[in-house]
This record gives sequence, C-alpha cells and structure tokens, in this order.
Amino acid sequence: MANSSTAVQRTNQITGSRKWWALATVLLTMFFSSMDQTVVSTAMPTIIGDLNGLNLYAWVFSAYMMTSAVTVPIYGKLSDVYGRKPFYLLGLILFGAGSAVSGATHSMLALVIARAFQGIGAGAMMSMPRATVGDIFNPKERGRWMGVMGAVFGVSSIVGPTLGGWITDSFSWRWVFYINLPFAVLAIIGVLVTLPKVRVDHQVKIDWWGTFLLVVGLVPILLGFTWAGTKYPWGAWETIALFAGGVVLLAVWILVERKAADPVVAPWLFKNRIFSTSLILGVLVGMAMFGSLMYLPVYVQGVIGLNAQHSGLIMSPMMISFIVGSMVSGQVMTRTGRYKVLAVVSALVGVLALFLFTRLNVHTHYATVMVDMIVLGLGIGSLMPLLNVAVQNAFPYKMMGTVNSTQQFVGSLGGVIASPIFGSVLNARFSHVIGQHLPKQLGPMAAAIQKINPQDLLTAEAQQKLSAAFSQFGQAGHQLYLQVLDAVKIALTAGVNRLFYVGLAFAIAMFIGTFFLPESRLKGEEYFEEHSADSAGDGANHHGESAPGAGVHAAPEGSGR
Repeated sequence: MANSSTAVQRTNQITGSRKWWALATVLLTMFFSSMDQTVVSTAMPTIIGDLNGLNLYAWVFSAYMMTSAVTVPIYGKLSDVYGRKPFYLLGLILFGAGSAVSGATHSMLALVIARAFQGIGAGAMMSMPRATVGDIFNPKERGRWMGVMGAVFGVSSIVGPTLGGWITDSFSWRWVFYINLPFAVLAIIGVLVTLPKVRVDHQVKIDWWGTFLLVVGLVPILLGFTWAGTKYPWGAWETIALFAGGVVLLAVWILVERKAADPVVAPWLFKNRIFSTSLILGVLVGMAMFGSLMYLPVYVQGVIGLNAQHSGLIMSPMMISFIVGSMVSGQVMTRTGRYKVLAVVSALVGVLALFLFTRLNVHTHYATVMVDMIVLGLGIGSLMPLLNVAVQNAFPYKMMGTVNSTQQFVGSLGGVIASPIFGSVLNARFSHVIGQHLPKQLGPMAAAIQKINPQDLLTAEAQQKLSAAFSQFGQAGHQLYLQVLDAVKIALTAGVNRLFYVGLAFAIAMFIGTFFLPESRLKGEEYFEEHSADSAGDGANHHGESAPGAGVHAAPEGSGR
C-alpha cells in the first residue's frame, strides 16, 4: 500500500508513519470545529447588541445545524466512492469561507445566511474525521482512539466558553469567527499531505434525485421541530403542514432510493440489527442528554443564582468525566474485542444520572449538581464512542463512510427533536406552577408574568427592569418583587424537575435498548484484508454498491440477519 499522498490507491486506508500525521489532522479538525459552537454561544449576547437582531437569535444556530445535518450522509456516501480527501478539503474550505463571511457581516440576517453556508462545510467536518480514524485503525484498535476523539471534544467544550469570552472582551466578537481560519489552513495542509487519492475503476452514477429529495424532505421537518412550541404551537396548522410535507417528501425519497443503482442512503442498511439498534440508541442518547445539558444552566442561573459565566462552568465536570468515560470505554473494547456488556453498564450509569437530576430542588447546592454531571459524563462518554465502533465493525470497510455518516446524521436528530419537546415541557410546567405562587396583590400583572418565557427572566437586564417596575411602589414594591423572584424559583424548579423526568424516561428506554444490541467481536487487521480480497475477487462491486445481495453477504455474525 502506497503511503504518499500523491500516490493513487484503491481504498482510503492510511498506513505507515503517515497515519500519525493524519490522526493529528483529524484531532485538530475536531477540536476547532466543535469549539466553534461554544465560542459563538458565548459571544451571542454581544453580537445581538451590535447587530440588533434578537428576533433572529435562534437562527444563528438553527441555520448552521440544518445545513450541516442534511449534508452529513451525502459527504459520507461520496467519500466511500471518490475518497475522503476531496470532500475533507471541500468541507474545510467552505467552513473557513463561512467563518470569514460570518465575521465580516453587518446585519443579523447576513450572519444567519453566512452560518448556513458555514454549516455546509461543517457537514464534512462532522463526518470525515470519524471516517478517517476508521481508515487508520481497525475496529479493535479504533475503540481506544475513539476515546481520544471524545477527549478532544470534551476539552474543546471546556476551553470554548472561556476563549469565546476572552476574545469578545479583548478584541471583538468578529474574532470568534476569524479564529477558525488559521486552524482551517493547518488542517488543509494536513489533509493534502496525509490523505491518499483514491482511484475510481468504474463509472459511478451519483444519486442526484435521492440527494435532492433527502434535503428538501428534511428541511421542513427540521423547521417544524425548531419552531414547534416557540414560534407556533405544536397543534398549529403551520407546524402540522411542515411535518406532513416533510414526511411525504421523505416517503417519495424512500421509493426513489429503493430503485436507485447507488443510493445516497441504502434502505437495506436498516435491516442490519446492529445498525438499526445503534441508530435508535443514538437518538435516545441525544434526547436524554439534551434534557440535561440544554436547560441545566437555566436552573443554575435561575434557582442556585450563579451568573451566566459561572453557570457555563457547570459543564466542565461533566466534560472531564466524559473524557474519562470515553477513554476507559475505548481501552476496554480494545482489550476485550467486545462491547455489549459495556453498553449495558454505560446506559445504566446514564439512567442513574438522570434519576439524580430528578431530585434537584430549590435548596440544592451547586456541588450536588456537579456530582450529578460527573455521573452523566461517565455514562454518556462511555456509550457514545461504543455505538460508533459497533456500527463501523458491522459492515465492510468499503462502506464505512456511508454507515458512519448515516449513524451520525440520525443521532443528531435526537437533539433536534429533544430541544422543542423539553422547551414545551419546561414552559408549560413553569406557567402552571408560577400561577399558584405569585402574590395575590399583583392582580392583572400576574397573568402577564405567567406568560413570560422563564429563560427571559434570567438575564440581569430583565431582572433590573422587573425590579424597576416594582420599585415605584416603595418598600412594599421591593418586598413584592422578592416574592415574585421566589415564585419564579419554585416554578422554574418544578419545570426543570418535570423535564428531567422526561429525560429519565428516554434514558430508561436507552438502557432497555442496549439488551437488543447484537454482539459481534471487533475485527483486527482482517477488517482491511477482507476489503482487499473482495476488491480483487469482485471488481464489479468493490465500491460497495447497495445491492441487497451485497448487504446480506456483508452482514456480520450476530447482526440478526
């Protein structure tokens, strides 16, 4: 196997000393792409103040999320055929260009558009690094290195908020985007030097119709989940129309994919029990985890009383334990070649963490929350890389990009779905409980406070305005204001508590699901050798076309076929 990046290969496999430089490139890409989200989040209050775009606040993240999500499976499929290198480079270039444009924008609408463009590149940066690790290490070795990748993600999540605040305060919010550029340049050089060119021996027909229908079918569904419970009620005709339109288009997409010669997402993949079970578990992990992570800072600020900067640090213990969990999980898989028992234990730890969160109340101390976060990090950190290794091991090497990106895409939907569900649960419970605890002297003002989004009451500016409104009544007004804040804390605790019970339900479903995950011993170097033998003996199908016969032939022991 040639090691030179200029040599042409039949596969994406990276061997020799060059693989360590390729791994460094992967870790660098993962670090700055995952850090981007937390850095931008920290700078958003300043950006909103500068660009006067509070009404488009959510779209800065939603536009990025939607374009990156829908492109992940497309990049994965094409990289299996034409090699990782061109799509890795394309993603880095688009991400860098989107970062540069985002930093130069002068309106909130322009920033949203630039973030959508940046997300197209991020789709490749989400899928290519994990696939490239699979090009370097066999499944048995991969467990250890997936743990290292989890550690990089954890470190970036800890560094991001602090770095974002420092950049915004010391320079300008525009530099939270510009800082991506030197990292992107280094990663581009690394990809050019270390990743091989892959030769296409046979003409491959790109599934343009399937790609188009996948994108246009997913966008209305993602919009529906983004707007449901916020811009429109769940039962509004706009919400129903978005979901119904997306479902109809995806149904047409499935019909087209069943007849396509080389579909972008092969329907027969879902017949593999390891694949389908891992996807379901990935969605449940995302939903259980988002219930904990997305709204925990709301509780920490609104009930415990920490400011926004310190509440952001609540994630640090969880990320440290996430690193420990992912590295221990990887070492166990590498040494034993097994993963099912580890999956069951990891999910059980996740259930324990969500149970502990349901015990939070108005008097809970900050240290208790930190302990709960550590337990959650251990469970989720152990389970997430495990699912990825199990899926990659279940299919031939030539299909790794396709199955990897499909798993990643479906798993990300868990967070997309969870966000509006948990938001609706929190708001509904908050409105109900606060009405029972507001002082009766408020009169008509009580109804207005009941309708306020609880997150809108947590900013210092909002509380100052509320205090000023009550101060006109003198000392009695100040006492009334303190009673309102107590009612807010009680209602917020009740809302977050209900939210964690929903998260616990998802975690229990996740735990039960691990018992249905088939065991297949992790492969060593034979994983790559099987591909070489298949390529030599069946040149007509060595790209991994999604013919049903190929899928059955490729099914591993324990896949449930």
